Amino acid sequence: MKKIALLLSLSCASFIGYAQDTPAADTTKTWTIHGENTFLINQSSFSNWAAGGVNSIAGNLVFNYDFNYKKNKWTWDNKAIVGFGLSKQDDIGVRKNDDRLILNSLLGYKASKYWMYTFYANFQTQFAKGYRYEGDGKTLISDLFAPAYLTLGPGIAYKRDDNFRVNISPFASRFVFVRNRNLAESFGNDPMKRLRYEFGASLDVYYKVNLVENISLENILKLYSNYLDKPQNVYTDYTANLFMKVNKFVTVNAGVQLLYDDKTEIPILDANGARIEGEFKKALQVKQIFGAGFTYKF
Repeated sequence: MKKIALLLSLSCASFIGYAQDTPAADTTKTWTIHGENTFLINQSSFSNWAAGGVNSIAGNLVFNYDFNYKKNKWTWDNKAIVGFGLSKQDDIGVRKNDDRLILNSLLGYKASKYWMYTFYANFQTQFAKGYRYEGDGKTLISDLFAPAYLTLGPGIAYKRDDNFRVNISPFASRFVFVRNRNLAESFGNDPMKRLRYEFGASLDVYYKVNLVENISLENILKLYSNYLDKPQNVYTDYTANLFMKVNKFVTVNAGVQLLYDDKTEIPILDANGARIEGEFKKALQVKQIFGAGFTYKF
C-alpha cells in the first residue's frame, strides 16, 4: 500500500511539473519510433536468519514501443506494451506475476492547434494461463483471450504533444471475449457465448512527465461507461509507472495498476485463505511491480 500511495502522490505532482517535459519535435519526420526493452529482477535470500524469511527470485520482461505518424493534418499514434514475469519462492514454486498484451491506436485529423477528430482502438489480453492457488491445488482463472477486451470508436482528442493526450469517445463499442466458456461468468459473459457487446462512452488519458532529472512518471487512465447496462458503474483502469534512471542501461522501475470492473467476480476467501464456494464480490483489483534491472532505449 505504501508503493500505491507514493505513486498516486507522484501522479498528482506530475501535473504541476508538466512544463518540464516538452521536448522539441523533429517536424521533418513522418514516422517517429521509440522503444524501451526492460528486464527487471528481484531477489531475496536468507540463511540462519533469526527473524525468518523465504528465499525468492522474480524476473520481468517489459517491451514498450511507440510508433507515431504525422503528415500535414493527419496523425496516427500507436503504442504496444508487452509484459511477462515469473517469481519463484522456496515454499510455493514458480508462479506468474505479470502477463499483459496492450495495443493502442489513435488516428487523428487536426481541427485546431491542439484538438483533433479521432478514431481510436484499444486491445488488451494476456498470454498464459493464470491460476488461483488454494493449498496444494489450483484453479484456472484466465487464459489467452479469456478475457480479452477490444474498445473502439470515433471521438475528439486534445493532444499537446506525444507525452500528453486526452481522447473522448461518446459512441464507443466494446467487445469482451472469453474464449474458455468455463470462465465466461467470471467476467460477466453468458456461459453459452464467447462474446459480449457493449455500447457506451470512453475516456482515455496518457500523460508522461519528468519529475526531476532521470526520474519520469507515466500515467495511463481508461474509463468506460456502458449505456446498455448500468452506465453509472464505470469501468476504471489506471496505471502509474515510475522510471528512475541510474545510468545509460540500469534503471529502477515501480508500477501500480488499479482496476475496477463490476462485471468481474472476485471470490470471497475465508480466514485461512480458502475460497468460499459460490460467494463472490465486486472489488478494486490492485497489481504492483517493483524492481531494478536493465533498460535499452531507442
